[in-house]
Amino acid sequence: MKRAIESLEIVPSMSLIDGIYTPKVDLTCKPIVKGDSKSISIAAASILAKVYRDKIMTNLADKYPEYSFEKNSGYGTKEHLLALKSHGITPIHRKSFKPIYNILN
Repeated sequence: MKRAIESLEIVPSMSLIDGIYTPKVDLTCKPIVKGDSKSISIAAASILAKVYRDKIMTNLADKYPEYSFEKNSGYGTKEHLLALKSHGITPIHRKSFKPIYNILN
């Protein structure tokens, strides 16, 4: 969130955040629990983010077909966890994701 806010060309007067945590930035941030059901702006941003993420995951599936990214969108499905055990981790895996963290430690 911090990188996204700091990279904006037009600085907003406030940022609505879906959840309880806000980034440490020079901007007023208003956290809204279940924000996608309470704010049309957050709901729209959520849809855009999901579509964008799904496109990224489909492209990653072409590069790493054994992980079925096009089906699980990065979530730890049983199939994906089995692929991690069989093929190991890739540079795109989040090191903070518990199964990855456990493999590395």
